[in-house]
Amino acid sequence: MKAEPGESFGSILSQFERSRAPKRAEGLREGTMVSISPDSIFVDLGFKTEGVLPLSEFQSDREALKPGDKVQVTIKGRDPEGYYLLTRSKAARPADWAALERAFANKTTIVGTVTGVVKGGLSVDVGVRAFMPASRSGARDAAEMEKLVEQEIRCRIIKLDAADEDIVVDRRIVAEQEEQTLKDRRYSELSEGETISGTVRSLTDYGAFVDVGGADALLHVSDISWSRINKPADVLSVGQQVEARVLKIDAEKRRISIGMKQLQPQPWDSVPDKYKVGERVRGTVTRVMDFGAFVELEPGVEGMIHVSEMSWVKKVRQPSDLVKSGDTVEAVILGVNPGEQRMSLGLKQALGDPWADAAQKFPIGLAVEGPVVGLTKFGAFVQVGEGIEGMVHVSDISAEKRINHPQDVLKVGQLVKAQVLEVDTAKRRLKLGMKQLVPTSIDEYVAEHQQGDMVSGRVVEVSGEAAHVELGEGIRAACSISKAKQENANRPAGAGTDVASLSSMLAARWKSGAVPESSKPQEIRPGQVRQFRITKLDTTTKKIEVELM
Repeated sequence: MKAEPGESFGSILSQFERSRAPKRAEGLREGTMVSISPDSIFVDLGFKTEGVLPLSEFQSDREALKPGDKVQVTIKGRDPEGYYLLTRSKAARPADWAALERAFANKTTIVGTVTGVVKGGLSVDVGVRAFMPASRSGARDAAEMEKLVEQEIRCRIIKLDAADEDIVVDRRIVAEQEEQTLKDRRYSELSEGETISGTVRSLTDYGAFVDVGGADALLHVSDISWSRINKPADVLSVGQQVEARVLKIDAEKRRISIGMKQLQPQPWDSVPDKYKVGERVRGTVTRVMDFGAFVELEPGVEGMIHVSEMSWVKKVRQPSDLVKSGDTVEAVILGVNPGEQRMSLGLKQALGDPWADAAQKFPIGLAVEGPVVGLTKFGAFVQVGEGIEGMVHVSDISAEKRINHPQDVLKVGQLVKAQVLEVDTAKRRLKLGMKQLVPTSIDEYVAEHQQGDMVSGRVVEVSGEAAHVELGEGIRAACSISKAKQENANRPAGAGTDVASLSSMLAARWKSGAVPESSKPQEIRPGQVRQFRITKLDTTTKKIEVELM
């Protein structure tokens, strides 16, 4: 080919390359819409095979589209089924070196055809032969690169050296820009509250990223279902089609938040009609915390069992000692607050209140046995039944010696016997005594005497209108002074002291007491040895009451 005057080397080379290249459809073409699907438009290009144009290429005039409409498109390549891949973006095949230089300078997108796989990348016909590195092809592996051969692509010139006829093109940057343009358009198309479809693209511990038509939206784990979900992977999988509601759009930060559960009824709306205080319910433990456990009664409805409502038997320090996640439990509803979506439950209430019949099960005087479950400075707590503890005061532990600290003679876990002294079901209080079950001299005295017996005793203390009388070593009785005075006033003159009783007491090595010197009635005072009559003998409490004779 002979160069004409004024022709450049570039124009001559361009003409030569065009003469060798096969004829093909170039640049923009006009096609006719054949049919419209939910996401694509099929276009008749006048070829044997139709082209496919994504519906997302149309931003605001989707509803006006109809079969028969004309559309300007550019062929990008072919899909695996043989359809031409189309775009509305304007791009052309450079006609000469001058056009290549302008495209390089202006960073415009051009059309080229992949002619083959070469070392390190692909050979591309853009009017002249160009090289496209594998890293800039947009293909993930060698197999995808092979599929690009004979495909028409859109690319950008990133290096041009006319002297060395060296041209390098980049397809990936064009694809990334088109993807970003599609995302930007998608952000403007979506609106909060809208229901959309998408495909799960990836899963994380905190949620799932969903492709909603060119843009990624975050589906947080808390918005997947009204039920509590530990990991999104438990209910979702990559590639799964989902429907969700747009919750929030942040165009500046390019963030879209969506939720699936928002398409379902709010479970708490029906809670006031379904759950009443005092009812027994069954549920599954979902979480165990330091302060209690959460129980799911139905998807989206949870109640909380506080640690204090778990057991009648003992003070629970760790809820995990009684329940664990996954356990099915029965509980009683203690309170419902639909406004705050809170429900309080009681585990121990479902087992029944052990104090309800405590008075019948533990009457006064009953001997009981149980382990020591707690020690304080004033006494010991003993478990006598399921959910019932009794307290042994330090003064009721032993009759033989004075005990200052219960831990001196008792330890937690020790099995002890005690007698029921008092029952108060309203205050949930049971008073026990250990010394009352240990035989003493008073037991023998009570066993040998009965009400009405005449006995001798020494007055050891007078306080107000009452006196304490010692009937034997360690055996004391109470005597009313007012009653004693009245009886002395009515006593006949000459009545003396019971000498026989006095001799018996002296023989028992009692401390001597003054014997009346005359038969004149004397005022009762400490040290006197007088004769009394037993008016009351209480074998349970071991109390004795007497009256002065």
